[in-house]
Amino acid sequence: MNNIRLTWLGHSCFQIDAAGITVLIDPFITDNPKAIVRAEELNPDIIAVTHGHDDHLGDTVSIAKRTGCTVVCIHEMSRYLGSKGIKTAGMNIGGTIELDGILFTMTDARHSSSIDESSWSFDGGRAAGFVIRAGIVSIYHAGDTGIFGDMELISRLYHPDVAILPIGGRYTMDARDAALAVGMLRPGIAIPMHYNTFDVISQDPNVFCEHVKTVSGTEVVIMEIGSSIIL
Repeated sequence: MNNIRLTWLGHSCFQIDAAGITVLIDPFITDNPKAIVRAEELNPDIIAVTHGHDDHLGDTVSIAKRTGCTVVCIHEMSRYLGSKGIKTAGMNIGGTIELDGILFTMTDARHSSSIDESSWSFDGGRAAGFVIRAGIVSIYHAGDTGIFGDMELISRLYHPDVAILPIGGRYTMDARDAALAVGMLRPGIAIPMHYNTFDVISQDPNVFCEHVKTVSGTEVVIMEIGSSIIL
């Protein structure tokens, strides 16, 4: 697959367009104060959800019901979404599935995962990340996580070309820890996410960039909301 387009829609929401297939990750749009699109404008073939918190599960239910797309998520969340009549592809940490020619590998993440919108009536399973491989391009979306040593294994196993990492602090890694994660992951490109949506995760992404320079030759791309890069 050539000319894979990666678009940041704010917070942890990214869209991948590859060979006519659109993948949407963590579609937190409607209640996102920084969002510049409406959920009704998004028409994914696949949604990948890292965990059940409102700022990640977001508009998954409404988008999936409208489009009939498949939601890739951890097993416990697939049971919740299935109860809403949504088509799911449940999986678990370490597993890999293929949908429409795109490979999804679920990775560990160090975070909690209640399904907020279910009023905690469903088990949210565990928080996760994804390595998404389209053709020869490997994209690691870490989800919400703290730094952990097995990021070295993610590098060895999946050789991410792009690593998308939270830098907001408080609920995830901050800029310094995320830079150390880049040193372990060794991607060609690192992209910060999950910052400045709310005051409690206010961060300067340029600080992340400066920290990365001390541990890695990885290029940092600081994206504007709504902007895209071609991989």
